[in-house]
Amino acid sequence: MSLISFSASHFALFFSFFLLFSTVSTFNITRILSNYSDFGNFNDMLSRTQLADAINSRRTITVLAVDNGNVSPLNGLSSDVQKRVLSLHVILDYYDLAKLQRLSKKSAILTTLYQSTGQAGGKEGFLNVTDMGGDQVAFGSAVAGSSLNANLVQSVTAQPYNISVLQVSSLIMPESVTKSNTSTKTPSPAKAPAPSKAKPPAPASDMAPAPADADSPTADTPSNSPSPAADSSASSPFMDGPTADSPDADSHSGGASANVGKGTSLAMVAMILSFGWGLAKMI
Repeated sequence: MSLISFSASHFALFFSFFLLFSTVSTFNITRILSNYSDFGNFNDMLSRTQLADAINSRRTITVLAVDNGNVSPLNGLSSDVQKRVLSLHVILDYYDLAKLQRLSKKSAILTTLYQSTGQAGGKEGFLNVTDMGGDQVAFGSAVAGSSLNANLVQSVTAQPYNISVLQVSSLIMPESVTKSNTSTKTPSPAKAPAPSKAKPPAPASDMAPAPADADSPTADTPSNSPSPAADSSASSPFMDGPTADSPDADSHSGGASANVGKGTSLAMVAMILSFGWGLAKMI
C-alpha cells in the first residue's frame, strides 16, 4: 500500500515538473541567432528593442531574419521605428518550408507582431506571402501598392510548431510604418494656424460695413420705438380708465339697490299698518 502511494506521489511530482516546463517558453531567439554570426546585427536589434522578450513569450512564432549586409537600412533610424519594422518580421504563426509550399491559392495574408501592438493602421500589421513558382516564395507588406521585395533565401532553423527562423533577402519597410509618427503629428500643427490666419482679414472686411449697418438700424429703431411707446402710453390710461370706472359703476348699482331696499321696507310697514287698521275695525 505504501509502495503504491510512493509511486503515485513520484508520478504526480514528475507530472507537475512536466507541466511547469511545458508552460515555460521552449525556445530563446537570442540563443538561437547567436549560433549564426550572419545575423549578429539583427539579433542585437531584437535585444535592444526588447522584441526578443516578446518573441520568447510566444509559443508559436516565425521570424524572418535578415543578414548583416541587408539590415543596414535600419541604421540611423529611431529605436521606435526600428522596433516597428522588426516587429513586421515576426509572424504570429508557424511557417516552415513545407508549409510555405502548401499555401492555399498560392498566397496568404499573415498577422505579425506589429499588428498585436495596436499601433498599426489599416493593413500595416499584415504581410503578404506568395508562392512565385519555381520554389520561389516572396514576402511583402499587405498595404495596397506594396511590392513583394523580400525573397525567401533559406530556412535557418526550426522547432516544429514552436518556432521557425527563415532568412529573407531584404527588410520589409513600408513607408507608412517608417513615417507613421511624423505623418500623424504634422497635420495637427498645420490645422492650428489655418483658423488664426483666416480671422485677421475677416474682421478687417467686416468692421467697415459694421458702422454703416449699425447706423441704419439705429436710425430705424428710434422711428419705430416711439410708436410702440406712444401706443403703450396711450393705451395704458384707457386700460386703467375702465378699471377705475368699474368701481364707480358698482357704487351706483349699490346705491340703486339700497333705494330699492328702503322702498320695500316702507311698503311692508304700510301693509302692516293697513292690516292692523283693518283688524282694529273688525274688532
